[in-house]
Amino acid sequence: MLLGLGGYVLGSLPWGYWLPRLLTGTDIRKAGSTNIGAANVWRTVGFRTFLAVVLLDIGKGSAAAGLGLAVAGPNGAVVAGIGALAGHWRPVFLGLRRGGKIVATTVGVALVMAPLASATMALLWWAVLLATRYTSVASIISALALPALVLVFGGSWLEALFTLGAALVIVLLHRPNIERLRRGTENRVTLHRPTWRRHPRSPLPDSVRH
Repeated sequence: MLLGLGGYVLGSLPWGYWLPRLLTGTDIRKAGSTNIGAANVWRTVGFRTFLAVVLLDIGKGSAAAGLGLAVAGPNGAVVAGIGALAGHWRPVFLGLRRGGKIVATTVGVALVMAPLASATMALLWWAVLLATRYTSVASIISALALPALVLVFGGSWLEALFTLGAALVIVLLHRPNIERLRRGTENRVTLHRPTWRRHPRSPLPDSVRH
């Protein structure tokens, strides 16, 4: 019980809200998709802040699972990890309002349970993102692959079940994204800056006009 509560408090640290607010004054809950997750931070504030949010969200997941592992072994890591995911989804520091979609925090928890599986999931996320430019597609595919990766790299069935549950929750939290993908209206991330500079009176190039 206490491990789950401790994991929840760590998972509740809303870095996706705090960092944009601190660095740029942006209330991420009123920008872009209004989600405090790292993907919306990237589209709204920029890649550097996105990267910082990702690392901090991974870190809080690892901190929770590491605490659980130290206190009560693998079972404790699972309990604290579940608490961290719940905290990221409904952070107490934001009044239990909607948080992120638990992808980076899941990576962090898995990093303690099954580090090779977690690292492979992260690489898969980037590979899918580079191929599609959809963070939602990258998140869903890499999350669904994680349980199998845990078993491939020698993780326990309990750890595989934990990551399977996390993957299903990630898919559920991405339902709006899935619907936008179906309609062809899902946002893509920009992976590089345009090479042209727009003159105040010049029209946009045809290649970037929407």
